[in-house]
Amino acid sequence: MSVEFVEKKRWLFLGLPFTFTRYVIKEDMITVDTGVFTKVENDCYMYKVQDVEHTASIWERMVGLGTIVCYTGDTTHPKLLIEHIRNSKAIKEFILKESEEARLKRRTVNMLDIGSGEMGDIDDLQ
Repeated sequence: MSVEFVEKKRWLFLGLPFTFTRYVIKEDMITVDTGVFTKVENDCYMYKVQDVEHTASIWERMVGLGTIVCYTGDTTHPKLLIEHIRNSKAIKEFILKESEEARLKRRTVNMLDIGSGEMGDIDDLQ
């Protein structure tokens, strides 16, 4: 079963979709289409998404919108903004789940040592 979200960037004025930015979020990639006269299409693979943040200003909440910030390892968009969209919380959860699954499929999961303290201090090793 293939899940796909297609959203348009909206104005904060009544949440009207009068912009020329379209977001397509699929299981394997995020595509951002912008422009009227010069069309620009930018893709980011899901396995490159490292962290996701959801924000909603008071104006966005009043019209049922939100903004998603994806921190990625992509060179063209290290901080990919998906601005002023509907269903933003559901899309954020979808991106989190699918990016984790994509990393597991490609075996690109990074393990970080967050300093649990079990190994002792670095002074103890010297």
